[in-house]
Amino acid sequence: MGLRVLVVGSGGREHALAWAMARSPLLEKLFCAPGNAGTASVAQNVGLRAEDVPGLRELALRERIDLTVVGPEAPLVAGLADDFRAHGLIVFGPGTAGARIEGSKTFAKEIVNAAGVPTGAAAEFTMFRSAMAFVEEQGTPLVVKADGLAAGKGVFVAMNRSEAEEALRACLVERRFGDAGSTVLLEEYLEGEEASLLALVSDGHVLPLAPAQDYKRALDGDRGPNTGGMGSYSPVPAVDAQTADFIVEHMIRPTVAEMERRGIAYCGVLYAGVILTAAVPKCSSSTAGLETPKHRCSYLGCGTISWNCSGRWRAVNRCPRKWFGNPGRAWASSWLPPATRPGVPRGMSSRGWNRPNGKRESKCFTPALPIATRLWLLTEGGCWWSRLWVLISHRRGNGLTPE
Repeated sequence: MGLRVLVVGSGGREHALAWAMARSPLLEKLFCAPGNAGTASVAQNVGLRAEDVPGLRELALRERIDLTVVGPEAPLVAGLADDFRAHGLIVFGPGTAGARIEGSKTFAKEIVNAAGVPTGAAAEFTMFRSAMAFVEEQGTPLVVKADGLAAGKGVFVAMNRSEAEEALRACLVERRFGDAGSTVLLEEYLEGEEASLLALVSDGHVLPLAPAQDYKRALDGDRGPNTGGMGSYSPVPAVDAQTADFIVEHMIRPTVAEMERRGIAYCGVLYAGVILTAAVPKCSSSTAGLETPKHRCSYLGCGTISWNCSGRWRAVNRCPRKWFGNPGRAWASSWLPPATRPGVPRGMSSRGWNRPNGKRESKCFTPALPIATRLWLLTEGGCWWSRLWVLISHRRGNGLTPE
């Protein structure tokens, strides 16, 4: 008998995960909750929201799920993994204590500082005036971060005083992000190329995936606002095997060790956002989410990960050298509103990686696409303004044509 697996979430991230899992010979049955039009092609979608912990638990028990993989960060912060484990269910994702590294940027900074991870200086504030006084004293550029979950939209790169003030007003005065922005982190601006690395973590073992790099700011020349990511590619030319090993040994492993020192048994994905400064790579963010779309192209190169009955895998202690030279590319075309970039949102497409037989392969992953017709798919979520803009485009007769 093979494994019965449940993937929680509805985005392109979950489509990518489901697609990769569906290729495994170990799989018997794959469920996605709620899934989307893309996951429906490789799994059985179930109409349960990712935040419906009791409903998901009942589904997992009823369908005899062997392994649950949680994509979104919000259910993890809300305690889905703890609930599942309390009922004897195996889940890949940190409990509430570990998920704090995703749910609070100030806590994440506290962890990496205590672990001795190279990172930028930072200070936290809850009052607008004191935060602005800090800006006046320290100067710009700097980075303004809403402390809590803001769907990837709570980070502002402020290149001057007015941009810093605008970001602080959005968080602390206008409360644009609700409680998630009631505390802000003002961080040192790190100069250099950005990259990131995901690692699978369980029982102190670390299995790194391929480094990736995404496109954060809208418009050509990085002139637009910061986004949750508009596509990515992997591997990253600037991250060779030595640099990847540095990230694992000086960022990922110390962070895992510090959480274990605090009694946090971390099981799930640990993400390290890195700025390749001239001196040394520095950690710009450390989170618990299966980042999207940044590492969607990383999944393309993944082979089968063998799980035993305890939900653990064979430990891999070093970054596999095979990651460096098997290129994949994920991109999103024109999902921003017309004020930023004209166009109709489309699926997240990963293309251009080489198969073992030397042939090239491509795959389109769909972000939160629950509505499918003979000609079109409509997004109901995903990055930024996608829901509103696609619905407007559809009503004007501009269907969303898959690649």
